[in-house]
Amino acid sequence: MGVTNSNKVISTDQISCDGSLRVTLALTAAPDIVSNPTDIVLVLDRSGSMAGVPLESMKAGAKAFIDIIDEATDSSSDGQIGSGSRIGIVSFAATATADAPLMTSVDTLKAAVDALSAGGNTNHADAFTQAIDLFAPASSSAKVIVMFTDGNTTTGAPPAPVAALARSHGIIIYCIGLVGSDGVDVSALNDWATDPDASHVAVTPDPSDLEQLFADLAANISKVGATNIEILEMVNPDFVITNVFAPTRGMVTTLGSNTLRWNIDQLGVSSSESAVLEFLVRHTGQSSGVKPVNLSITYSDNEGNQVTFPAPAVTVDCGVSVCPEGCPVPVDLAAEGCSDAVLVDLGDTYLESQGRILQLNFTIKNVCPGRRVALAAILTEVDSQGLEYPRGMKALTISAHNYPTCRDVLVKCVKFVVPEDLDVASGSGRAMCNRRNFRVRLIAHNIDTDYYCCCQPTVTL
Repeated sequence: MGVTNSNKVISTDQISCDGSLRVTLALTAAPDIVSNPTDIVLVLDRSGSMAGVPLESMKAGAKAFIDIIDEATDSSSDGQIGSGSRIGIVSFAATATADAPLMTSVDTLKAAVDALSAGGNTNHADAFTQAIDLFAPASSSAKVIVMFTDGNTTTGAPPAPVAALARSHGIIIYCIGLVGSDGVDVSALNDWATDPDASHVAVTPDPSDLEQLFADLAANISKVGATNIEILEMVNPDFVITNVFAPTRGMVTTLGSNTLRWNIDQLGVSSSESAVLEFLVRHTGQSSGVKPVNLSITYSDNEGNQVTFPAPAVTVDCGVSVCPEGCPVPVDLAAEGCSDAVLVDLGDTYLESQGRILQLNFTIKNVCPGRRVALAAILTEVDSQGLEYPRGMKALTISAHNYPTCRDVLVKCVKFVVPEDLDVASGSGRAMCNRRNFRVRLIAHNIDTDYYCCCQPTVTL
């Protein structure tokens, strides 16, 4: 049956700016139909909207499906489905009918398909019910429903609970949708089908595609599990991988801080098996928003299984953050191939003396919306006697934010330059690399207030 399930989930849907979360990758594979007998019920829509080309295309697709299963089960197209597998036919319009019980005769199954005619409403719930009734509860064979439809439910009970009941009994549900005259509700197909949707739901607007869709699905169901699996996961650049736990199957290699490779020799070759990998990622970006955790994830194996993983996203809250001072403008340069030396004019810069650059980050608490903030940062250097020496002051205006409530504002990258010739460390003179001690005082207040002095003359400066 190849890969029957693939999933990716995260441990939380919201984190702080530097928060972490756990990512879980899961993969399930089952052995081929020869060593894993499978009962399959084709559930075929014959409502009125299927009349004409759609019905004939569906019949061709269903018969191609039967032929592929026939050959896969005993390596020959001998008209008999082998290795203990069987196929049944259920068709539906306003009501559903079991047109063929689970059997091995290819000719009888094809005759049941050819006998279908279109007319009436669409009752998906009854279709699922009739399909479930074809399975023998005590059978150890794998159980699969292939639901084909071209429209929405127009009569009968809601189908979702019936499909959920089938899945709860271990029945795998695939859905094929044709965008016919009644339209097709893809979200409903996703709801009915076994997860993940990407590997269990296929939709097309063109009836001529149906034969290929049925053929591809039959080939997937009849495959061996999976061998020589490689999953390459690259996380969003706003995240880094901080820890990788040993997987339940296979081995993991990290490729830098954003990429990992998961290799599994084989999965689901002799029985249905699952493999799980968990790892931790931390947000290192500076912006808020809803962010996908992974940048890309690719899958390959020797059997050519087509596997798609979900792409979960997390809401990141970085609060309010400002950078009042930008970085210096860089000068770009390039070295051509085979160049032993490069001569570049970088322009002018002025070196007063050796020194240190202090880059300060701090948070202004409880800043209300629509209020600018006047901020002063006062820097002094402290000698061995505790005496302070002025080293600089920055006066900044912090722009107002428009969040609906008062927020903390992170002020980043306020820089002071302190040359070495101002070093007051004990006995240091002007020696380089001495420890230097500083103090910073912060003063902040709102600029925008509703306060005015009463009866005061206007003063012009």
